[in-house]
Amino acid sequence: MRRTIATPAGGPLSGTSSTTQTRVLLACGVVAGPLFVAVVLVQAFTRQGFDLGRHPLSLLSLGELGWIQIANFVLTGALYLACAVGMRRVLRSGRGGTWGPRLVTVLGIGLIMAGVFVTDAGAGFPPGAPAGAPEQLSWHGILHDLAHVLAFLSLIAACFVLARRFAALRQRGWAGYCLATGVALLGLMAWPDQDTVVVQLAVAIVLGWAWLSVVAARLLTGR
Repeated sequence: MRRTIATPAGGPLSGTSSTTQTRVLLACGVVAGPLFVAVVLVQAFTRQGFDLGRHPLSLLSLGELGWIQIANFVLTGALYLACAVGMRRVLRSGRGGTWGPRLVTVLGIGLIMAGVFVTDAGAGFPPGAPAGAPEQLSWHGILHDLAHVLAFLSLIAACFVLARRFAALRQRGWAGYCLATGVALLGLMAWPDQDTVVVQLAVAIVLGWAWLSVVAARLLTGR
């Protein structure tokens, strides 16, 4: 039996199997952010020598248990790639229907890259690492940093793209939420205070991941 559900973004989604698959894909985007943060927090409070207030979370990819954070990056990236497919099915035509999902795809690719290409040791972590920044970045450390920038720039751009779409649909609350998140992320990434940059990054991750979870949940419910 075929059925059609109305979506909030530009057309019906037809077919029982297609609807189920799309819901699963969007659900991947709902759980990706909370799962990532939960795994980071567990490691932050259990791994010896790690201080969430002064150590970038990417350093969790190093050491004997580094595989956990590597897997966390890769899995979260894969979940966002799946979410992007679901978003493309729901958004379809209209403003943001193409570039919104594309930017989420770039976010997923950036996270996978961040897992594959690990950062360099520093700031005293893992235990025994130099107390400050590494004197010279390795090739994989450089790629890790590029992946980080790629992921966040795509996330910020996605906020603005979807803000335009919701504004075109006269959904001002959602448009404002997207716009405010994009501006907040841009400000956190651009704020030139090296003493608080680690905390800024952590806050940006929570805000950005939460935004994408909420948007994916909205598309999932079809309200």
